[in-house]
Amino acid sequence: MRLIYSLLWWLALPLVLTRLWLRGRKEPGYRQHWGERLGFYGAPMAGAGQVLWVHAVSVGETRAAEPLVDALLEAYPDSRIILTHMTPTGRATGKALFARHGVRLQQAYLPYDTASMVGRFIRHFRPAICILMETEVWPNLIAVCGTRSVPVVLANARLSERSLRKSRRLGSLLLDAARGITLVAAQTQADAERVRSLGVARVEVTGSIKFDVVVAPAALEIGARLRAAIGSRPVLLCASTREGEEELILAAFEQARASLPQDVLLLIVPRHPQRFADVEAMIAARGLRVQRRSTLALEPAGAAQQGADAANDAMLPSDTDVLLGDSMGEMFAYYAACDCAFVGGSLLPLGGQNLIEPAALGKPVLIGPHTFNFALVTEDALAAGGALRVADAAELMQTAARLLNDAAVRDSMGQQALAFANQHRGATARTLALLPALIAPEQQSSR
Repeated sequence: MRLIYSLLWWLALPLVLTRLWLRGRKEPGYRQHWGERLGFYGAPMAGAGQVLWVHAVSVGETRAAEPLVDALLEAYPDSRIILTHMTPTGRATGKALFARHGVRLQQAYLPYDTASMVGRFIRHFRPAICILMETEVWPNLIAVCGTRSVPVVLANARLSERSLRKSRRLGSLLLDAARGITLVAAQTQADAERVRSLGVARVEVTGSIKFDVVVAPAALEIGARLRAAIGSRPVLLCASTREGEEELILAAFEQARASLPQDVLLLIVPRHPQRFADVEAMIAARGLRVQRRSTLALEPAGAAQQGADAANDAMLPSDTDVLLGDSMGEMFAYYAACDCAFVGGSLLPLGGQNLIEPAALGKPVLIGPHTFNFALVTEDALAAGGALRVADAAELMQTAARLLNDAAVRDSMGQQALAFANQHRGATARTLALLPALIAPEQQSSR
């Protein structure tokens, strides 16, 4: 099965590269670093010491990896990290999050999953361990790591019933890959049981690393500046929205204006940056006044821009109906600036997104009916009183109106959300405690 899988990769490669080029029309990052996707890399990593490999496919996984990456670099001060991605947005997020680590962390694209390409990657970087974040299982990658004695860890692992059914349909290809994983650190007991059913030998329940995320002071500062630019207006944030959801949200927003606070500001942050222009056009087509976050000068004024001019550039016009969050790496700032937050990907059957971030900032959280990617975390947040589930966009606006019109209820729910987030911290330490035997220094010299 793996030979057939590999052959299909080689046959599909021209189509895959064509798709990259076409996607590059909207996201130029897809036209960069093509050599890395084929397993060709430049100069060796700077510095000495063993290399720890962490793979975070895109934005969500990269942000989730932050506490683990920081902990690894602290626990292994002589080590370096190669952080791989599959998307330009994931790579950009990693650059923003980890620039502070300097030469100790290098980023690259994961090569496509053929034995030769993965082999070139491993020969180049010589990693002591491979840590895959959340759901990434690549058959050839795992097989090549096995032949080269590179332990494979699936960290912060989650596996829904839907994903389990898909995995079983792939038969021996995924079952063999699962058996090649050295260790799985699962988010929940249910995730662990589903992973064990695929044949993984060692599975531990560690919780979700996302609870351990530390909000950077710079993000809170930008959030405070954004809030100051908005003024005293109540802010409803719709975060990480996906295609099809904005239209539903905007229609419900217009219909609910009478029940919402008169000066409410709707802040929409699409999950994918290539959709910023389309969402802006969608908002304008409804006759709503829209402003992009990128037009607001929220950073400290330089020597050439001070006083009244700087203040004016930072202020959001008072007649703005919708603020479009068109920036990368500022989700915490958006959460910090809002009064209540809806987490997207959940109005439509897309599985939802991470609700831990707004909860960690003490914000009341609203989520739609479709949260199968984060089922237990969502249920725990609902049970703790820090989140409310809405059936559709109309109920989203009705619930938001109740919260925005009642500060006491809103503050109480926010406190419950914060307590929920604080209660579940500690997954990073539990995961880190499982690793020393796998990344002992002598392993590096044995390959």
